[in-house]
Amino acid sequence: MDSNFELLTLTLLPGVGARTVRDLAARGPLGDVLGRPEEHFDLLSKAAVSHLRSGEARRRAEGELARAASLGLGIVALSDPDYPPLLRQIYDPPAVLYVRGRLSPDEGKMSVTIVGSRAASPRGSALAREMSRDLAAAGATIVSGLARGIDSAAHRGALDARGRTVAVLGSGLDRIYPGENEPLAAQIAEQGAVVSEFPLGTAPVPGNFPRRNRVLAGWGRVVLVVEAARRSGALVTARVALDEGRDVLAVPGHPRDAASAGTNQLIVDGAPLVRDAADVAAHLGFEIGEADKAAIVGDDDVFRALEPGNPASLSELQERCRRPVSDLLVRLTELELADRVRRLPGPLFMRP
Repeated sequence: MDSNFELLTLTLLPGVGARTVRDLAARGPLGDVLGRPEEHFDLLSKAAVSHLRSGEARRRAEGELARAASLGLGIVALSDPDYPPLLRQIYDPPAVLYVRGRLSPDEGKMSVTIVGSRAASPRGSALAREMSRDLAAAGATIVSGLARGIDSAAHRGALDARGRTVAVLGSGLDRIYPGENEPLAAQIAEQGAVVSEFPLGTAPVPGNFPRRNRVLAGWGRVVLVVEAARRSGALVTARVALDEGRDVLAVPGHPRDAASAGTNQLIVDGAPLVRDAADVAAHLGFEIGEADKAAIVGDDDVFRALEPGNPASLSELQERCRRPVSDLLVRLTELELADRVRRLPGPLFMRP
């Protein structure tokens, strides 16, 4: 039994998490643990010991490998050279990662985790997408959690730039959450990876997301919080990142905007203030060039639907672009922030 299979077998046992696997590994070869589970009753439940003695644990691990292979998924264990090196350094790294897509050989070296509110404002989503796109165009990997709002905007920004992005789930890879992001997950897997530490079939229950957040925090070098209220999962990710010695950056909001109360507090507590992707790049030691910023507009359909000096209404643009109004508003805000579109009373929009 190789070490990867041993780790997978342990993670599938009832009551065994990443910390238990770590503590068991500290006692010696995992093969010995699996072969003499009764010597580890202080860490293994009666059910876990029973599964190991009966062979049920091995059968389940073999079934999991077969199921993953049938879905085109890889399983990377902590002992595997492809395991993300920065993630390996956190206090309780996942023993295994299920991967749809591919991991990079230097995973994490140029990674920026972007998190924020699920109920993001159009301006917050637009800014997250713009910053993500600029960073990805310059070679950074964008890491986020595939949630609604800021997470989705961050992934889409990287995809806009044809860059690399990684989505970390709080469910099994066969249970994409939220469901409407299944097409987005498929796109991410083409240009990066969708990953999870949870076995196949795991539902997106609330208790999984704090565990997901520590992976987000530990994947790369910095965590950027774009928009977050005082009580937010994004702030949990930020606190975990700080505990792990990673840098946390924050985008400021209006002082009376409850949706930005969390990010503003991070800045008060000492997080570097970020205005744009160039600030993040400078923190990481590289620059965003004008060629990278030019990728923002590129072949964008909304930009092409507008004419210089000829204002168009939202309904006219929707007719031309065939986009949902919510998506159209976010894209228009992105272009406005990039000084590519002017917003006029009405509201009307035009290219300057």
